Amino acid sequence: MIVWLNGTFGSGKTSTARELANLLGARVFDPEFVGYLLRVPFPEPVGDFQDLDLWRPLVVENAARVHEHTGGPLVAPQTLLVERYAREIFTALAERGIEVNHFVLHAGRAELRRRIEAGEASIRRWRLDHLDAYEDALPWLRETGTVVDTEDTPPADVARRIAAAVR
Repeated sequence: MIVWLNGTFGSGKTSTARELANLLGARVFDPEFVGYLLRVPFPEPVGDFQDLDLWRPLVVENAARVHEHTGGPLVAPQTLLVERYAREIFTALAERGIEVNHFVLHAGRAELRRRIEAGEASIRRWRLDHLDAYEDALPWLRETGTVVDTEDTPPADVARRIAAAVR
């Protein structure tokens, strides 16, 4: 099983992933590192490495291999705001016999802005610029994932809630 933690920047994915991995005896698999890997052979400007056609199948291949090697489960903290990309990844993993539990970590815009502005300055603008895309994606995210409110809930409590849902 892979527990995919979706949601925009500032929603608590990374903190929750660490807590959840401990609760489930899982490993954290961060698909963002696949994107970093692709920046070496493809340094030309791309809005987001997720837009590289190679990123999605490489995420699937790497996640499946790590899952097979470790025996699972994995926790994948990664923002996916393009429905086609999410379906492509989740369907390909399911075709390999890997169950994907999709959770959307959610907080209101004001709280997300507060968290982002308190974070690392060098990536602040990038994260703030994705708030509209996240809000636009909310309808399909609500349909395909389980929304978990993180606004007033510490990551450890969010992780406990998700762990209870996947056990």
